[in-house]
Formats: sequence, C-alpha cells, structure tokens
Amino acid sequence: MSDRVFFDTNIFVYTFDTKAPAKAQIAKRLIAEALQTGMGMISFQVVQEFFNVALKNFTPVFTPDDAQRYFAMVFHPLLAVHSSPALYHQALQFKSRYKFSWYDSLIVAGAAEGECDKLLSEDMQHGRKIDRLRIENPFLPK
Repeated sequence: MSDRVFFDTNIFVYTFDTKAPAKAQIAKRLIAEALQTGMGMISFQVVQEFFNVALKNFTPVFTPDDAQRYFAMVFHPLLAVHSSPALYHQALQFKSRYKFSWYDSLIVAGAAEGECDKLLSEDMQHGRKIDRLRIENPFLPK
C-alpha cells in the first residue's frame, strides 16, 4: 500500500461477515496493511456507521466492551478526519456537483480532506476519479 487510502464503512463490516468469507479475507488483509503501513485512514463517520451496525446487527452483537477494544486496536490508529465546518462545506459541494447521497458525500469529503489517493468502497462507482481521488471496489476480480 503506497498510496494514502481512505476506507468506507463497508470494508470494516465485511471483516465480520461470515456469509461472505472471500470479502472478509480481503477486508481483513487491507485493514491489516493499512495499520502496518500507516497509509490508511478513516473519518468519524466511519466509526459511527460501523458501531451502529455492530452494536445491533452483528451475530453475535458487539458488546460495548467489544466496541471499546475494536476502537482502540483498529479505529483509533486510522482515525484522521474529524467533523468540521470545512468538511461539511466540502461534502455539500460534492453532493451538488456529483449527485452523491449525503453520507457518500461525507465519505468522499473525508477522503479528500485526508489527501487520499484511493477511496475503498463497495458502494460507489468503481474507477471514478474525483480530482486526485480514485474510487476502488476492492472486492471486484482483478
């Protein structure tokens, strides 16, 4: 991983998906690489979305203790983009210009604020370029 990479929430969710073991394996490898190289990052939004799913929809459901451990080991080292007026302004510009949903606009704005080269997401258009940022779906066959 030589580029700065921003991770969408779905990458983290897949690490716990027992119904999609191939995606889980890819997601785990990408996250481990990001933690090892220091080239990966997330925003506050990713943490919020992940815990919203993990604390009520995972099987078994994350406990608050599970969430604390995961935050300390995975999210804290990657958390680089925080809520700010500038982030919201940029997200509104992306929403207007590219017609993204509000939450996708926030993800793209977070990646842009982090000066990332790649945004890893299964939910957005693979290969799309937004300024220096390239959206990639890491689960597509190579």
